[in-house]
Amino acid sequence: MIPLIALVGGFAVLRLLGLLVIDGLDAWQPALRGALALLFVTTGVPHFVPSWRRDFVGMIPPALPRPALLVTLTGVLELAGAAGLLVPPLAPLAAACLALLMIAMFPANVYAARNGLTLGGKPVTPLPARTVLQAAFLAAAVAAAL
Repeated sequence: MIPLIALVGGFAVLRLLGLLVIDGLDAWQPALRGALALLFVTTGVPHFVPSWRRDFVGMIPPALPRPALLVTLTGVLELAGAAGLLVPPLAPLAAACLALLMIAMFPANVYAARNGLTLGGKPVTPLPARTVLQAAFLAAAVAAAL
């Protein structure tokens, strides 16, 4: 739920700042890119927090090799993508790459939901809700890439 709050709340705050004081945010797309950056910081940082990292490693389907390396790689890519979203010339490419990353990572979410795993000590989001969230995050990334 925190990523959804980061996206929606971040967009609202950044859009309001754009309307009131920050010219660079006075359009929906820069505010959306900032909100997506916030979302990916909130999902990327836990890849490196030991208790969360163990849960992320457990989410990797057994068919994939070196789950710890994959968790590190996806965390780095999420954080790099978040940074790229904040650099206007790079933002469309960063958003498109993050959309592809979300598609690539979705099987881990499916695996976690189907196997009743936990994340941060709490059950992962059930698959139907996770699928809706993933579609919303993907749509936001595609919109930010345009």
